[in-house]
Order: sequence, then C-alpha cells, then structure tokens
Amino acid sequence: MTVTVMTAQSCAMEAGKYVRYTAEQVEALERLYNDCPKPSSLRRQQLIRECPILSHIEPKQIKVWFQNRRCREKQRKEASRLQTVNRKLTAMNKLLMEENDRLQKQVSQLVYENGYFRQQIQTVSITTTDTSCESVVTSGPHQHHLTPQHPPRDANPAGFLSIAEETLTQFLSKATETAVDWIQMPGMKPGPDSIGIVTISNSCTGIAARACGFAGLEPSKVADILKDRPAWLHDCRCLDVLTAFPTGKGGTIELLYTQMYAPTTLAPARDLWTLRYTSLLEDGSLVVCERSLTGTQSGPNMPSVQHFVRAQMLASGYLIRPCEGGGCIIHIVDHMDLEPWTVPEVIRPLYESSAVLAQKMTITALRHLRQVAQEVSGEVVLGWGRQPAALRAFSQRLCRGFNDAVNGFVDDGWSLLGSDGVEDVIIAINSSPSKLLGSQLASSDGLSALNGGILCAKASMLLQNVPPALLVRFLREHRSEWADCNIDAYSSATMKANAYNVPGSLGGITGSQVILPLAHTVEHEEFLEVIKLEGHGLTHEEALLSKDMFLLQLCNGIDEHAAGFCAQLVFAPIDASFADDAPLLPSGFRVIPLESGSDASPPNRTLDLASALEVGSAGARASGDRGDSPYNLRSVLTIAFQFTYQTHVRDNVAAMARQYVRHVIASVQRVSIALAPSLQSPHLGPRLPPGTPEALTLTRWICQSYRMHLGLELLGSNSETNESVLKLLWHHSDGIMCCSWKTLPVFTFANQAGLDMLETTLVALQDISLEKILDDNGRKRLCSDFTQIMQQGYAYLPAGICISSMGRPVSYDRAIAWKVLNDEDSTHCIAFMFVNWSFV
Repeated sequence: MTVTVMTAQSCAMEAGKYVRYTAEQVEALERLYNDCPKPSSLRRQQLIRECPILSHIEPKQIKVWFQNRRCREKQRKEASRLQTVNRKLTAMNKLLMEENDRLQKQVSQLVYENGYFRQQIQTVSITTTDTSCESVVTSGPHQHHLTPQHPPRDANPAGFLSIAEETLTQFLSKATETAVDWIQMPGMKPGPDSIGIVTISNSCTGIAARACGFAGLEPSKVADILKDRPAWLHDCRCLDVLTAFPTGKGGTIELLYTQMYAPTTLAPARDLWTLRYTSLLEDGSLVVCERSLTGTQSGPNMPSVQHFVRAQMLASGYLIRPCEGGGCIIHIVDHMDLEPWTVPEVIRPLYESSAVLAQKMTITALRHLRQVAQEVSGEVVLGWGRQPAALRAFSQRLCRGFNDAVNGFVDDGWSLLGSDGVEDVIIAINSSPSKLLGSQLASSDGLSALNGGILCAKASMLLQNVPPALLVRFLREHRSEWADCNIDAYSSATMKANAYNVPGSLGGITGSQVILPLAHTVEHEEFLEVIKLEGHGLTHEEALLSKDMFLLQLCNGIDEHAAGFCAQLVFAPIDASFADDAPLLPSGFRVIPLESGSDASPPNRTLDLASALEVGSAGARASGDRGDSPYNLRSVLTIAFQFTYQTHVRDNVAAMARQYVRHVIASVQRVSIALAPSLQSPHLGPRLPPGTPEALTLTRWICQSYRMHLGLELLGSNSETNESVLKLLWHHSDGIMCCSWKTLPVFTFANQAGLDMLETTLVALQDISLEKILDDNGRKRLCSDFTQIMQQGYAYLPAGICISSMGRPVSYDRAIAWKVLNDEDSTHCIAFMFVNWSFV
C-alpha cells in the first residue's frame, strides 16, 4: 500500500499556484487556526473578511493551508503518542523480564524446598522407630531458640533509623524478590493497554498486594503524589505527619498517624501509627517505604483512639525507578493486617482478602498516576470550562462527605438519635456542621445562619444474587424507580436560602432526569456528571413556580466486565451556578461484593425493570452463567441520605428521613429481585440467547437502507457478521444518529462519535429532540428537504452549526439523512450522519 504525503507547496500548487506567505500572513493564519481549526466554508469566508491582510489570497489556497496545518498537527500528535506508547512498552517489557526472573528464582526456591522436605520426611520416617528418651528431649525445647529476638531500640533518631533501614530491606524483598509468594490478580491480565502487572499474596501474614507499572511523570513528582494519600485514596480520612527529621544519607524519616474510613456501618474505622522512610538508592531509584510502629517492634507506641481499631501495616511502599526518555517504572507493595476478628463474620471477607486490598489501594494508586500523567500531557479534554484539579476536588468532596455520613465520627459532631423501636435505620444528627460543610455556608443564607444542623439516615443490608455493577447502573439510569421528587426538591431547597418546610407542603412535583456528562477517568471506572431534574408542577400555579433541580453525581464500578472492588453512586444537590466552593451534602449507595476472590464475569442483562418483572425469572437469566449452577453472589449494600433541618422541625425531618430510607430499601430489594438471575433448574426451560438482538437488527437496517438509497457502502466492509458490523458502526468516525419521526422527533440511537458530538450518553439520548440541536438554518433546510427524504429516500444537507446537549456549538462539513426501512420495507426511523464535525 503506497501512501502519498503532500507538502504545503504541492498542496498549494494543486490549488492553482504556489503562494509564498509573508510572516504577517502566516501569523494571521495561525491566529485564525487557533480560534477555529476546522471552520466551514461560510465561517472561513467570514474570517477572511475580518482579516484584511488575507484579502488577496484566494479562499481555496487558504483552505489548503488549513488542511495542511491540520495534517502537520495530526502528525505531531501521532508522533508524540507513538513515542509515549513506545516508552510505555519498553518499560512494560523491562517489567515483564524482571517478573520472569523473579518467577524463575521462585521456582528454584520451591524446587529446593521440595527436595529439602522430601529429605526431612525420609529422616523422620527413620527416626520414628527410635523411642528413646534422648531422642524425645532433643526434638523439643530447643525449637524456641530458632526464632531470632530483636534487640530493644530506644525511641530516638538512631533507633528510628534502624527501624527505617530494616523496613527498607523488607520492602525491597517484597517488591523485587521472593519474600512473598505472589500470584496474578484475578481478572487483571497484563498487556499493552493494561494498567500494569498486578499480583496478590498467596499465603502470608495479613493480606498483601503488589503492582508494577509505568508512570509518565518524573520520580519526584510520583513520590509527592503518592505520599499525599488523602488526595487520591477516597478511604483515607486524614494523614498527619507528627514529626519528621532528615537522615545522614539524604533521606527523611516521618512519623505518621493515619485514619481510614470504614466502608459500611457494620464495622468500626481503622487507624495506623507508622514510620515512613524516603531515601535514594545507589542506582538512582527513589524509595518510599512505610511500616507500623508497635511496642513489640521496640518502637514508640501511640495510645489507641476511641471508635478506631488499630490496624497494622507491614513493610509496604513504592519503588520508583527513572526511565530513559522520561517517566518512571513504579513498584507498589501494600501489606496490611486489618484485624478482621473485630468485624462481624458476614463482612469479614472484606478484611481478609488481598484482592480487595489491591482494588482499594494498589490499583487505585496506579490509576491516579495514569490520570494525572494524561492531564499533564493535555490528553484529557474536559467540558464546562473546568480544570482537572477542580473536578477531582469535587469527586473527593463527594466521597469524603458520603464516608463522613456512613461513619458518623464523634469528633465531627455526630451523635445518635433515639430510634422508633425498629433498628433497621440509624439516625444521626450533627448540630455543628461547619466542619463538614465548610465556613462558606456560615456566611450565606443557609444552615449556619439558622438554628439547625444535619441529619443522616443510614442503613446496611445484605443482598443476594445481584452483581453490584448491575444494581448501581440501574439505580443511576432509573432514578424514578426509587427516588421521590418531593425529597429531591426538599434537599435542593434546604441548601439554598431559608426553605425548610418538611416534604408534603412542597406540592406535587414530577420531572424527568437528564444526565449531563462532566468528566471521567482514563479507564472510565469513575465518572462525574450533573443530573438535571426537570420540574413540572401539577397545577398551573406550580408550573409557574417550579424550577429545574441539579445534582452533582459521582458513579464508579458499573463496568460489569471489569475487575472492581465496589460499585458506588453518590450525589449532592447543587445550584445552577455550580460554584467551586459550593457546599455539598452527599447521599447515595455503596454496594460491596463479599465474594471478591471470584474472577467470574458478571452477567450482562437488560436494565428494563418492567420487562424483567413481566418475563419473570427466565427473562432475568444471566447470559454469562457458568454451567448449570445458579449465579450466587453476596454483597453488602450501604445507604446514607443526608438532610439539613431547623431545630423546631428536627423530629419531623427525622421521621421523614427514616420513612424515606425504608422506602428506598424496599425499592432496592424489589429491583434486586428483578435483576437477580434465575435460580430455577436448567431442565425447567431453555435459556434466553445472549446479546441484544435489537441493536444488531437496527445496525443491519441502517446499513441496508444506506446501500439501497445511495448506492454506497456505509461502513466500507465486507464483514458478514452482525457483531462486527455493529462494532464498525459504533466506532465510525462520523456522528451517526437515528431519530424517531413523531410529532417531536427524538433520538433513539447514536454511535460513539454521535454521543461525543451531542455530549451525552445512551441513557440521556432519548431526552434530546432533533429540534433542540439544530439551529434556525438547519431546521429550515431540514423542513424543505423532508419531502425529498420521504420520496427519494435520502437528502444531502449543507455545512452548518448544531448545538450539543451542553449548549456548545458544533460545526460539520455536510450531513446526510436517509430513511431506515425495516424488513417489511416500512419506515422505521430517520438516520443522520454528520461528516467531519468539530466543536467551534
């Protein structure tokens, strides 16, 4: 295959003649390109008129210059991307070679131990025939002297340095040697697109996880990021450096006190008292290692803290090795003893699983580094004019606020309120919430100006046979199945000025949900979005007064085919202004699997609750079930809802909150039953075939109709399988959308490019009408061409501007509209393809 690359000179000659641009003209062209890199012909002519210095250059030549400029920019981006990929692959190859060497050492050690045990067995079999008194005495009490005793150390810098050096040795033996028997993490397979090599301990004291990966950042930057644990680990409540002093080798020793949130209401939180040692090795590698300080290790002890269980951190840390050309290879080891005997037996697997530790801490650290690296390189493009750090701050505040509600720490001002005789829902109140909401609320017309506080209603429950990802995805996409619009209106109003009526006096409010994407992490395991709840009053007076409500929402763990620790949906009412310092009062759901060691892929089923209830258990049968055994899952669901109140209505708000949480629990239980796979025996009936035939059928109709009307292949592929055609359509570079032609044309389907163009999701697509995205010229042209579309079957629409769901203008070179016919040759919908679209 021969590829011809046209230079700027040859492109200009193709346009008519060679043009030598002056420095001023090049500067003007660059300025126009930065303002609008991909303008339509009309927009280009307008730009030329606005810039007199370009008036004697033909529009065709300027168009060629723009095209060539885009080609050079694409080449530079592609070259930069390839360099980054090559650097990562080189680092991963080095990691794999080191991992192979480690495994070979482990095999050699196991072979040696096997031979040694064989020899011991033979020796024991010989000596067991000797029952003399001497042999019995010899094999007994001397065993106590085999365990070396640590010499006592004083709590001074010299003693700390001795502990630090010992911690460094133990950490390096775990990170690069065979001190721990590491096995591959279930569901995590290394590869070019993987986050790294993730392993967990096979058998050791406590639980341990290890990860090796590439980070496109400088080693010192990586160390600073990872040492600031509360900034990236949602489970970390605080990390206080009590004291720090330098060492003679250019290192630093720090004494740390760390508090970790409990994930549920069923167990107390954990805290850690550790020594952290930062040092530089002779080969230039940077090491940050950490270990608990206890009296048994002859280090200084710290008194226990009320409502916390003291966990132990065995030698853990980060080995950061610089790479040629930039970036670094990082080895992460997390080794903990979380004292599982202090929690109820039902949730003990969460504290005994190395896989859970890997998901909560080790993999989270690698993902955060990857996210920051891509943000620094400019690869992450965000909407709404927000900076990545600001959006990360929102995510952190949502998680922290939800964790504060679940844990209800006394030092934050929380206290329990008496129950109504049934202990299913816990009610806690906080009469001094400035520590949680921030001082900015005190200066507003909100809570602190009144005599009130925060009330939290929370509960935990055990769920059977429903994957956490599937349940949380349903709760996110079908809010009306569990939420009460009156409660949403109350929560939104109380975060504003002086509106503290108890729900019931707010009037009937109904509304639909629109999901507005805001940001997501690189691997889409976590995303931030704004939920617009459209308010529609039941009476004419209420309709005039009702306004839309907005929620800031964080969702993670809803990819059913990805290995994940838990699925979570957290949201908080916000004002339409969406200020960076706006107070957040988060509520939501957290679903944690208790059988986290299983690497089985969760089932992929429909999220249509009505159809699931209609077809019964057979309709909810999992396409990914293994063999003939039922899909058995256990998980713990934690729910927490927060409300503000005035003192004189506190009891009324508490009764409302308790009743509402019980209503949500009942709704979640009903949803879980509908989504759970069938427990019937296989001989009772055949299973439903896997996949969604509706999407495959629609894809076939779109391609067939395009070929029939225009005489061209839409995808340019000879693939005969529906699955491959659907994949090609989904990844097509132009935005392809289908619109039901009713009184108000509404979108029913779009490929990935179409969703990106509209800045929406498949769930929220059905809330967008064709009329909303077209400008006046587009609507007039579509109306004039509608007859042609219905008679001829298709029509070409000229270049124009449309509006995304977030209000941003999008330009396109041209659009094609055609009728999509079903198998009976009747019109099913209208398809649109927007060619070469870009944000203006």
